[in-house]
Amino acid sequence: MPKLLACALGLLLFAAAGLPAQSRTFPVDELKAGMVGVGTTVFEGDRLDEFTVHILGVLRNVIGPRRNLILARLEGGPLAETGVIAGMSGSPVYIDGRLVGAVSYSLGQFSKEPIAGITPIDEMIEAATFAGPRRAAARVELQVPITPEGLRASLRQAFSWARPFADNPADVQVFGGAGLHAGLGTLLRPIATPLTLGGFDAGAIDPLAAAFRDQGFVPILAGSAAALPQANGPSGSPRPLRPGDPVGVALMSGDLELGATGTVTDIEGNRVHAFGHPFYGLGPTQFPMTRAYVHTLLPSLASSFKIASTGEVIGTFQQDRATTIAGTLGPGPALIPVRITLTSDRGTKKTFNMAMVNDQLFTPLLTYVSIVNTLTSYERQNGMASYVVRGTASVKKYGNVAFEDLFTGDQPSIGAATYVVAPINFLLRNAFEDVELERVELEIDASEQPRSATLERVWIDGNRIRPGATVDLKVLLRTYRGDEITRTVSVEIPASARGTVSIMVADGTRLSQWEARELQIQPLQARGLPQMIRVLNNARKNNRLYVRLLGRDGGAVVKGESLSSLPPSVMAILESDRNGGSFKPLQNAVLGEWELATEHAVNGSRTLSLAIEE
Repeated sequence: MPKLLACALGLLLFAAAGLPAQSRTFPVDELKAGMVGVGTTVFEGDRLDEFTVHILGVLRNVIGPRRNLILARLEGGPLAETGVIAGMSGSPVYIDGRLVGAVSYSLGQFSKEPIAGITPIDEMIEAATFAGPRRAAARVELQVPITPEGLRASLRQAFSWARPFADNPADVQVFGGAGLHAGLGTLLRPIATPLTLGGFDAGAIDPLAAAFRDQGFVPILAGSAAALPQANGPSGSPRPLRPGDPVGVALMSGDLELGATGTVTDIEGNRVHAFGHPFYGLGPTQFPMTRAYVHTLLPSLASSFKIASTGEVIGTFQQDRATTIAGTLGPGPALIPVRITLTSDRGTKKTFNMAMVNDQLFTPLLTYVSIVNTLTSYERQNGMASYVVRGTASVKKYGNVAFEDLFTGDQPSIGAATYVVAPINFLLRNAFEDVELERVELEIDASEQPRSATLERVWIDGNRIRPGATVDLKVLLRTYRGDEITRTVSVEIPASARGTVSIMVADGTRLSQWEARELQIQPLQARGLPQMIRVLNNARKNNRLYVRLLGRDGGAVVKGESLSSLPPSVMAILESDRNGGSFKPLQNAVLGEWELATEHAVNGSRTLSLAIEE
């Protein structure tokens, strides 16, 4: 008898060895209308709750060619009152213990039933296997200065994933029960993603929030991550991340915080899949993966959402694809530290520290809102003010971009933020190589007094100018309040000067306009990152007057470079090749250059003509 039992057991083991192991995922081809599954998510706190999922059918070609979306009716918990909830994107759905996919799409606003689209898990895993860096040439430009309309245009140009693939019901293939209409495929949208904003002034962040709201996010002003409850396991150590847990994508942390929250779909080893739709469809990314905590639900007839906050970093999201965001548990990515020290003429001094992702779009955008928010939160929001900006943006291997300028007027915070962000935006978009920004450090001196001045007059004492002499050029400025300021610049007259010379004094904008018109000087086309940084560091400033000594001297612009005092023989050779298009004769030559630093934002232009003694 024992031998017979052993033989029978051996036969069973042999037969079992020949059977295929049951997959942990539930294939779309095995789904049938009427099947019932179980979903998990966190409605509040960190407790996993279950809800019932009734399969209605499968739609194909909705979110992409040959891509499937499972249509289902959700039931249980608060869903009858809230409908599909923003923040539950990624909530896993199981049938017979096997993972079907992630709750990820809804039928838009004002839906009377919680009808959801489920992204198949197999398509989420397949999409996240793509690797490779994002190339700068393929990215969109952030328009500065940033306006609500310009920001919306930049985001629409870069990211169009919120529009369904299917514009026409005829493009949608339906596999399901009776009454399931292909027109549903044109109504589906990714479930809105809560965007948590911490430390921001509502007025300063409104343009950014409005632009993100248009792109399918729900901006929420929330508290700091430091106040989040700690999710601990039985041993007191941090509890492991679970499918159905809330998860965050942090874009900025520190004194200002910005991040999106969704739900974990699947964890295999240290690999995490979430959302079931894109965050922004950026492809390869390096964004911090964080814990998140759901404070409560806010039911709404338009769109209910989870009020959640991001917490500690637990990994890195490396993929942002059409069907998922995916990453690995472990250390987070390197972030760019940003420090802003604000000193007020009221006697206060505050330092703010943030860290933000290294990304061509988000790095300049978040730097901009950090500066504007800091200034508008702690300084005058309306009326005249002045800001002196000093600091650096450090570029790995290439040194610093230096900042030093003054901004005044009714909205100087916009000018100050644009002044810092424009070079960063320019560098991150360069076509030569990827730029690694190491840090941004700024010192801003704030005053509630306007600091503008107008150039009224320039002169020299006496009227006899000799070649080789040094003359004192007097400059008269009149401030915003009518006060007069006189400054002196020593101007050296070349020993070779003859006839009549002119001294032009102008602000940076007017000087650039004159150079483009009279000297045919166009903005320099940089030929590499070192040259780009030199150009940025030599940019003209608001708090400078620029002095140019001009003479009537034969010269030319050759291949974009201005050459003065050319011998007649050289001019004759260049003239003979004029049809080549690289030669433009000039009548004015720059004989000397000086600049005058001031404590005001100056504007104006004056020219003084001088006769040189023979």
